[in-house]
Amino acid sequence: MKADEIPVAHTPAGGYGSEFPPLVLADCDEPLVDGAPDLRGTWRAISATRGGEPVSVDDRLLTYRERIEQCGNRIVDCGGGTIADARADGTEENGVHDVSVFDYTTPIHVVASYEDGAFVLRPVGLPGIEVRRWLDEEGHMIWTRPDMGGIRVVLEREPTVR
Repeated sequence: MKADEIPVAHTPAGGYGSEFPPLVLADCDEPLVDGAPDLRGTWRAISATRGGEPVSVDDRLLTYRERIEQCGNRIVDCGGGTIADARADGTEENGVHDVSVFDYTTPIHVVASYEDGAFVLRPVGLPGIEVRRWLDEEGHMIWTRPDMGGIRVVLEREPTVR
């Protein structure tokens, strides 16, 4: 099955809750496009900074988990109760059209792309904001957000349970 054959997933009203929703791209067998970092899997935060300073031990960033699915140039990122489903092709048309993680109701429109080995999200109408995810030399995923005080989170891939 190709990525085009699978309907786009959206965040349910009020978010998906504490458990990840069913896989969206499970039946997709299209190989990743050239230049796409392989971010597939479930990730958990192991460290985080805000404004260059370590966050406190009770900061919710340190309990953050997300699940990423990829197929072709499509990427589905579930985290914080939201589902961001997009084509990483640099167009607004095929970007994320969903709701904000902050209230699960405010519409968001985000352009997605793969650039220099990173998955990049640029919210429409917010120039200069780039949310990035990439793999470091140790296989950790680095996630940066210039908003929210300038966060940088290091995540490790959870072992796959079969």
